[in-house]
Amino acid sequence: MELRDYIRILQKSWMLIVALTLVAVAAASVFSILQTPTYSATSKVFVSTESSGTTSDLVQGASFTVARVKTYSSLAVTPLVLLPVIETLTLDLSAAELAENIAVSAPLDTSIIDITVTDPDPRRAADIANEVSQSLTLQVQEIEQPEAVTEAPAVKLTRVQVASVPLVSVGPNVPLNIALGALVGLALGVGLAVLRETLDTRIRSQRDVEQVTELPIIGGIVFDPKAAERPLIVHADPRSPRAESFRTLRTNLQYLDVERVDRSFVVTSSIGSEGKSTTSANLAISLADSGARVLLVDADLRKPRVADYMNIEGGVGLTDVLVGRAEIEDVLQPWGRGQLFVLPAGHIPPNPSELLGSSRMAQLIEDFNHTFDVVIFDCPPLLPVTDAAILAKSVGGAILIVAAGRTQKNQLTGAIAALANVGAPISGVVMTMLPTRGPDAYGYGHYGQYGYGHTYGEVGPAPEIVAPNYSRRSRAQA
Repeated sequence: MELRDYIRILQKSWMLIVALTLVAVAAASVFSILQTPTYSATSKVFVSTESSGTTSDLVQGASFTVARVKTYSSLAVTPLVLLPVIETLTLDLSAAELAENIAVSAPLDTSIIDITVTDPDPRRAADIANEVSQSLTLQVQEIEQPEAVTEAPAVKLTRVQVASVPLVSVGPNVPLNIALGALVGLALGVGLAVLRETLDTRIRSQRDVEQVTELPIIGGIVFDPKAAERPLIVHADPRSPRAESFRTLRTNLQYLDVERVDRSFVVTSSIGSEGKSTTSANLAISLADSGARVLLVDADLRKPRVADYMNIEGGVGLTDVLVGRAEIEDVLQPWGRGQLFVLPAGHIPPNPSELLGSSRMAQLIEDFNHTFDVVIFDCPPLLPVTDAAILAKSVGGAILIVAAGRTQKNQLTGAIAALANVGAPISGVVMTMLPTRGPDAYGYGHYGQYGYGHTYGEVGPAPEIVAPNYSRRSRAQA
């Protein structure tokens, strides 16, 4: 992923990241509050050697002392030194337990040993530090000068700093714990956000479509929570951003398949409930508003929706014409004030695929292309049934609907493969249910693959534009 992909993930999941960071900070705060305060006391012991005072003896003595310091630092936490301390202070601890609270260090190239004791009781911490330094001095004296030897010891330990009772606790370090908690929570939140984005196979934006296919994205329809109440938004609220999205799609259709004389399109999707029927109906209305002579055919012979959306009688329609029970002139229904005609699905047959692939259907498509400027076929989804693929091959162009946040990437791949298997050309992709807010929001007035952008103020009525590609007279001259 690129840097902008990570930025988009952070924008989408900022609430999750903030929540996990706050939880981690709260956990670190509670942990710090529940911890018992600890105090630290330090005593210092100086290591020296006896020498004759010559320069060479002093150098050798200094080297010897530094070497002995490392040895005595390790000796300070052994039972030999700690057991007398436990006995003197009457501590209810073993030598190993006491050693865990003692830190012995020696500054580099010095002859000083620092003995630091950490304990919940500040006075006891100071007493233990002093007793350990005293016990270490006595034990070293006994080791370096056995009783049979009467000469002065070569090495001498002297306590040069007595541990004082600390007044301020050294633990827990509340600011550090909170900072670490915030860092852990932030890292966890970012990691989960990236993981969720990586594992999410749903298509949410134009970039996701571009990762699956190189097909042009010819339009984007913004999400409308009231779409079920007013499916014909171009008719019900022509000044809304959603209605403008359909007019944008209508404009982009001029650039599709410019070498193809017939302007017929199958509108389909990968799965159901992606908005193909509402897209077909609103697109047909937008085309009719521009002055084109448009036919909307409900070719979904399994779950027809166009008649309900357009509020027309759907009992007789395409199936009746295909089986010879009715003539096309008897079932075509004009709609609205423009030149829009609707052909409902009619009775649901037991063999939709056979009817849509019949020679009679091929003849109807040819007749429609000669009679109308644009023909829109609303078809079933591609993955459950083969109706749309069969019809798209005869029509010559398919518009694939992809619902943002609903369609999986593998479903889009399967739909494209279904059309490719029968040799049906795909004219473009239309994204529906696009969010209006957030990093994946679809910019109002965005023109998809063509790269045009425009900022709108108040949306006025749809302009009456007659697209030259839609003119039957232009096709005849061509």
